[in-house]
Amino acid sequence: MNPQRTQADTSPRSRTDVLLLVAFCGFLFFYGLGAFGLVGADEPRYAQVAREMLERSDWVTPTLQGKAWLEKPVLYYWEAMLSFRVFGVTDQAARLPAAFDAALLVAAVYFFLRRFRPGSELDGALITASCAAVVGFAHAAATDMPLAACFAIALLGWYGWYESRRHAYLAVFYFFIALGTLAKGPVAPALAAAVIVLFAATKRDWRAISRALWIPGIALYLVVMLPWYVAVQLRNPEFFRFFILEHNLARFSTNVYHHPQPFWFYLPVFALATVPWTIILIAAVAQRVRLMWSEGWAKEAFASPEDSWDLFLLIWIVVPILFFSASQSKLPGYIVPAVPAAALLVAEYLAACRGVGAFNAEGAEGSRGSRDERVFSPLFADAHGVLCGLLIFAAFSAASVAVSHRLLWTQGTYIAAAVSAVVALGIAVALRSRAALGLFSRVTVLAVVISIAAVVRFAAPVIDATQSARPIAERIQSFSREPVPIAVYHLSRERKYGLEFYLNRPAEQYEDGNIPAAAHVLVAGQSTQAQVAQLVPGRRVSFLTSMPAQKLDLYWVK
Repeated sequence: MNPQRTQADTSPRSRTDVLLLVAFCGFLFFYGLGAFGLVGADEPRYAQVAREMLERSDWVTPTLQGKAWLEKPVLYYWEAMLSFRVFGVTDQAARLPAAFDAALLVAAVYFFLRRFRPGSELDGALITASCAAVVGFAHAAATDMPLAACFAIALLGWYGWYESRRHAYLAVFYFFIALGTLAKGPVAPALAAAVIVLFAATKRDWRAISRALWIPGIALYLVVMLPWYVAVQLRNPEFFRFFILEHNLARFSTNVYHHPQPFWFYLPVFALATVPWTIILIAAVAQRVRLMWSEGWAKEAFASPEDSWDLFLLIWIVVPILFFSASQSKLPGYIVPAVPAAALLVAEYLAACRGVGAFNAEGAEGSRGSRDERVFSPLFADAHGVLCGLLIFAAFSAASVAVSHRLLWTQGTYIAAAVSAVVALGIAVALRSRAALGLFSRVTVLAVVISIAAVVRFAAPVIDATQSARPIAERIQSFSREPVPIAVYHLSRERKYGLEFYLNRPAEQYEDGNIPAAAHVLVAGQSTQAQVAQLVPGRRVSFLTSMPAQKLDLYWVK
């Protein structure tokens, strides 16, 4: 590959790459954002917090039902406020920030690789975009994707500086680490510092740390991050205790929020997060670790930029996994910041298998495969094809699993299995030749596209009917367009938070003794009318309708 490619040579290809990325990212991240309503406890809560901040024109204090809500920093709320202002307050608008952040991450990967690893930029961007965790959390009204995107872009900026010594890249690092701190708190700079220090220690390049402590960059970090933290602390004196001590230190060191998992929890979670690239990732990690082990972890093993890049990516993967594995509170979304590094390592591995040349920051050509010949085994192609087929089968089967909580072997299931087997065989055959490695990312992304289309078409309506409060709110509004009081009895907190978002008013909890004095709609578990009548003696309880999919009944209590 000629590093002195002319503008005429690169522009048409670049335009094609960008158009392809826009098309794929538009589908992967933005298609089906509103196919089902907000689910879980976090999505409706975060969306409601952003709505209340927008209604008050308050950019400092997050509130939920009028009370300060200080569990998370403000970046997602700011993004959702802007989305609500432009597109209106909807569940789709609540998920747009995560989709935008995922697209920004993919763009950053593309332009970083184009600058520092030309030839692998499109593969790296497509692989990143198609990882299950990136696609999934791009559709979530939550803080995980904002943190992952900011963290990944920051580390790309730092490594860009490490290779080129250009301070513009270091400014990118400090700016996005500041945004990461606004996304989820001190975990962003803590993880970044751990990755960089461990990388420098392995390289025995301690000067990289001292040089990276760039005074203008530190000032930029403080200017971006500090004003909100100071303002929210001044307005809410309990913020430091509640956010730092309880929702960071206590969450890490104790099981106060009841999310216990075994230490190895993130190994299978990370394997699922990197689907459909898990098989290739395992091959890439094994190959790289084997080479490092054979060379005794000598300093010379990481002398070239491409060797250092592999090492940096491995450390980037390992640090978040180990950090959150040590936490007493574990949730799947915590591991998303490590996923972009896995995607980049896969892209590097495939580029080396194809024999694509690598270039360092000065434009000198190197060979990714010169020191460690990486041969893409047909076995990997077969296993990768099977995994893609299983992904499609899971997507087509998701609807029946959502209904029955187990796989039902119906005629449709057999058809899905047959289609998935054909796809798996086709991908495996297509990718067995070395020449076909250039199509690897495109073929795989097509399998992901088919899977997403199947989920949105078949599973999303079932998820909406069974897991979201949106149909409950729609049924209530069909009885009365007026904002009547709402109460709940034997209803999960996820549905309660969802109702409060879709109806934009608090839902009183019967179990807590909070029974509205005025006439109201009660959402309760099925066949609880007699129990409700005992809780409101002397008041008339009228049955309105039943929602079998959610095992709920609606009553009018007068």
